[in-house]
Amino acid sequence: MGAKLYLGTARYSSWSLRGWLMVRLAGLPVEEIFVPLAGGNSPSVKAVSPSGLVPFLDHKGAKIWESLAIAEYCAEHNPVLWPQDRIARAHARAIASEMHAGFRALRIAMPMNLGRDDYAGLGQTPDSLADIARIEMIWAETRAVFGQGGPYLFGEVFNAADAMFAPIAARLLTYAPPLSAGAKTYCEAVRAHPLVANWYGLAANEPASWQLEKYESLA
Repeated sequence: MGAKLYLGTARYSSWSLRGWLMVRLAGLPVEEIFVPLAGGNSPSVKAVSPSGLVPFLDHKGAKIWESLAIAEYCAEHNPVLWPQDRIARAHARAIASEMHAGFRALRIAMPMNLGRDDYAGLGQTPDSLADIARIEMIWAETRAVFGQGGPYLFGEVFNAADAMFAPIAARLLTYAPPLSAGAKTYCEAVRAHPLVANWYGLAANEPASWQLEKYESLA
């Protein structure tokens, strides 16, 4: 059987975007299978994923259902996913792990929706704004130390750390909270990356029947 990458609705599934970016950055040849989400318990996802969640990578006998695990697996195939320098690589893993485990208030207040351009100003709670302040600090400190050579967190190469933060950049562009100039520039650079632009295209071409009212009625 061929390798498969199971993904959720591109319009909403931030974790699917992260896993998809890792696989694409590594250049793994896989069949991409999109399973529409149901806005909570999704029986169609449980039918294909051991954890009942996406992304889920089934590649040459390896079955991987966590985004950071997918990142490490992909880095074994293509080390470019992490910086070559030991200190930079450690920092990249630390901020990617913080992204993986944290910022719950932001995720709840500003769910990813790549099809809306009228959500500016929504979701600005004290907790979500505190999450954004921490994210801006991470981005600014990382760029200052490691990212002087290009538009991404570690310079010219869009890597696994950028992939982990890509859905956050998408959220910030959609909801337009107050941001520093540096954060805005980084969000725009992430949005312009060819792979991220490709994902936006996939989201735009999904059937309208896949859209969920809970994410489309925030305005």
